[in-house]
Amino acid sequence: MSPESLPAWSEPFAAGHREGLARVVPFASFDRAMAWGGADGSGVTVAIIDSGVEAGHPDVGGKLVRSVKVELDSAGEPVVVDDTEARDVVGHGTACAGIIHALAPAADIVSVRVLGPDNRGKGALFAAGLEWAIEQGVSVVNLSLSSRSEAFFAAFHELADQAYFSNVLLVSAANNVPGPSYPSLFAAVVSVAAHDLADPFTYFYNPHPPVEFGARGMDVEVAWQDGGRIVATGNSFAAPHIAGIAALVRSKHPTAAPFEVKAMLAATATRGEGTS
Repeated sequence: MSPESLPAWSEPFAAGHREGLARVVPFASFDRAMAWGGADGSGVTVAIIDSGVEAGHPDVGGKLVRSVKVELDSAGEPVVVDDTEARDVVGHGTACAGIIHALAPAADIVSVRVLGPDNRGKGALFAAGLEWAIEQGVSVVNLSLSSRSEAFFAAFHELADQAYFSNVLLVSAANNVPGPSYPSLFAAVVSVAAHDLADPFTYFYNPHPPVEFGARGMDVEVAWQDGGRIVATGNSFAAPHIAGIAALVRSKHPTAAPFEVKAMLAATATRGEGTS
């Protein structure tokens, strides 16, 4: 299978691609039991930069430990403030939190609200929220959002490097439409697109980035506003599957650097149509 037929940008990890995702792993003896066996996310904090997280939603499991929002102050500058209501103005962030909690039930969750009720937000707020999460020293950041603006290329590149050297793992959804988006394109970031298989622990490694991993993201039943649930599709819901598994890895290997976590994910990815 040629590199041109493998997933790139936002194309789904569909059945026709999976044969080409089988690869020779240089550390084939390394398996999932070694990567996260027995881990439940204990000791790990996952920040979700999104539309907020509904604290009382049963799928969040009471693991929301802090909720903040990013707003513009009177001078038009982004400022991070506590969100005492712990609101999700869309449902999107709660969906991500529910997926992560299902995979890593003991992990703590921090919500950073940067999106509005239309599920859109300003790049400056997104960047400020990401910088705040990195400065808090969280273990994993889930980014089920991105910016297509070239004006923010440098800012997000700098933040991706800052996260990497601060031992913070960034997991970012690829754009749902073809074309570059940031920070998912940067090598320091774990980039994710969706596949259509139902098993949350089935994920593929793409040896021809920019998108590196494919995870469950099509027709997924997810948590939503007001304690509800919906069925949703998109790369937004693939990223938290990888973020949840990464939380397990970081729980079992708390000293592992971001590049080591990424290597463990690649080593334990599903081979073709089978299981790893």
